Amino acid sequence: MAFVSGLNQLLLKVNKLALESISEKYPALHPEVNPFDLYRVHIAEVLSPITGVAPEKIQPVIQWTNTLDKGDFVLPIPALRIKGAKPDALGAEWAAKFPQDDPLFEKPVAQGPFLSFFAKGAPLSQSIIPMIRELGPQYGRNRFLGLKDPKDPTKGKKRIIVEFSSPNIAKPFHAGHLRSTIIGSFLANLYEGAGWDVVRINYLGDWGKQYGLLALAYEKYGDEDALKKDPIDHLFRLYVRINAEKEDDLAAIEAKKKEGQDVTDLLANSLDEQARRYFRKMTDHDESALALWKRFRDLSIVRYRATYARLNIKFDEYSGESQVSEDSMEKVAKEMADKGITREDQGAVLVDFTELLPGKEGKRLGKTVIRKRDGTALYLTRDIAELLGRYEKYKFDQMIYVVASQQDLHLQQLFKIIELLGYKDVAQRCQHINFGLVMGMSTRKGTVKFLDDILRDCADHMHEVMRKNETKYSQVEDPEGTADTLGISSVMTQDMSGKRGNNYTFDLAVMTSFEGDTGPYLQYAHTRLSSIKRRANVTDEELANADLSLLTEPHAVNVVRMLAQWPDVAQNTLRTLEPTTVVTYLFRLTHVISSSYDQLQVVGSDPDVKAARMALYDAALIVVGNCMRLLGLSPLER
Repeated sequence: MAFVSGLNQLLLKVNKLALESISEKYPALHPEVNPFDLYRVHIAEVLSPITGVAPEKIQPVIQWTNTLDKGDFVLPIPALRIKGAKPDALGAEWAAKFPQDDPLFEKPVAQGPFLSFFAKGAPLSQSIIPMIRELGPQYGRNRFLGLKDPKDPTKGKKRIIVEFSSPNIAKPFHAGHLRSTIIGSFLANLYEGAGWDVVRINYLGDWGKQYGLLALAYEKYGDEDALKKDPIDHLFRLYVRINAEKEDDLAAIEAKKKEGQDVTDLLANSLDEQARRYFRKMTDHDESALALWKRFRDLSIVRYRATYARLNIKFDEYSGESQVSEDSMEKVAKEMADKGITREDQGAVLVDFTELLPGKEGKRLGKTVIRKRDGTALYLTRDIAELLGRYEKYKFDQMIYVVASQQDLHLQQLFKIIELLGYKDVAQRCQHINFGLVMGMSTRKGTVKFLDDILRDCADHMHEVMRKNETKYSQVEDPEGTADTLGISSVMTQDMSGKRGNNYTFDLAVMTSFEGDTGPYLQYAHTRLSSIKRRANVTDEELANADLSLLTEPHAVNVVRMLAQWPDVAQNTLRTLEPTTVVTYLFRLTHVISSSYDQLQVVGSDPDVKAARMALYDAALIVVGNCMRLLGLSPLER
């Protein structure tokens, strides 16, 4: 591997370090997938004799920077906890003693209690560019992070379950589901890139009395052709219609009751009661009732799969409320009663955390009903049974629920009940990743939002934007397909641009613009790099043998410095679990690339310079594409 031999030679000149000894001395570092790990080791090893601090203590506190003007690495001197010395004075002293002729770094710059390190351009370019081109789609991925034992890969990968999207059948795929879908898919991709065994679960809202109501609606108004063509839309229309009738029905009965009439028979034959009876048939395993319900569910999943495919999203399992058996819920209910977690209150069964837990925690979690007076188990009972069943099935190391912040309390109660049941180890493996609201999301035809409607609106809008530039529009091979990809990119990028806990306003005009930090801008950045590669017409052999020492311009070095950060950014995102960590880096990278074009002309340059610059932009194309795919975007070539 050209990269390993090149960088190893540099390290051998300085401190006799080889890759094998690095992995022994610094087990958390993996230079073969993250080149900056070598740079960190080098700083630690060079500084150790200067500072009198062991290199193993220096390395963990070395930070990478967010802006290139602050260097590539920063050492916060107070973090070394050296007694009796002022950090400012130490910084100046250490900077002066750092070797003038270091092969990897310029002289460090002391800035108060910080020591800033700037990587030398030539060795960085000559190691990073070949590494990126060699690793290709693997650059930025770190297979070691997901190993159960990094020292022994034969022990296998850690397993994580990501539950996300989870729409309700026959109800709108609303903004909350959209955010869960985008963020959940991103997190699944992130953990997969970190070497985990990822199981993606879609926990559908597919059970309950509303399915009895839906079945009644289908018997009265169902249209076989409409169901096959668009099951989600047809079932929703039926549900809205029958629900309105049910409300009118109950209002009429209530009016007669106020007039003093006997409404016993009317209530017994009301739509609400008919729906309850139908759902009872489902829970009693009536074959015809279950067959119709299963048909609704299966057809809806087929349609959802097609929509998810447009977003590059796949699921390993379509689970749902219906998959949690009555037996498992009964078992959980009995266990909770036996352990004194639940108590009866006027016929209902509840968990009173104020009695179970002392102080603020009990007050914060409050009381929650587990089973209603009529014996109906509520969501929490089902979720407890499902969580424990999942652990039995998958033996996961971690499970993430990607659900809106309105469900914070529900999930806190769920995890605490699991702990109180005696499964603290399982509860500690579970995490709620929450997110804020999307404001002002409505279709052109009204306020109800299905995912398909959202994507269609964005694609139509992008198509209109594209048509404004007739010259470029005429060069696009598949305008509708391109508009669709751009539309999806605009929705997803806007969603991931801010911190996920923040609310944001759904603004078609802003998010579909090619100006500013938008999805279409990212696609433009990728297509421009692709276009340069096509027009340059440099062979892979010429790129592999390019003389990278010719990349001396500050703009070229800055692009390489940004490209070298990507593995660190990906790894840091595992800590933040924020899509914006990647989005922010990607915009910074594309801005640095964009500002370099005027200084680093490829087509028309001297052949050797052309090959070197094209190798740089080829590496940039790979990294921009890798970032976009992690976010769930489909990079366009033209």
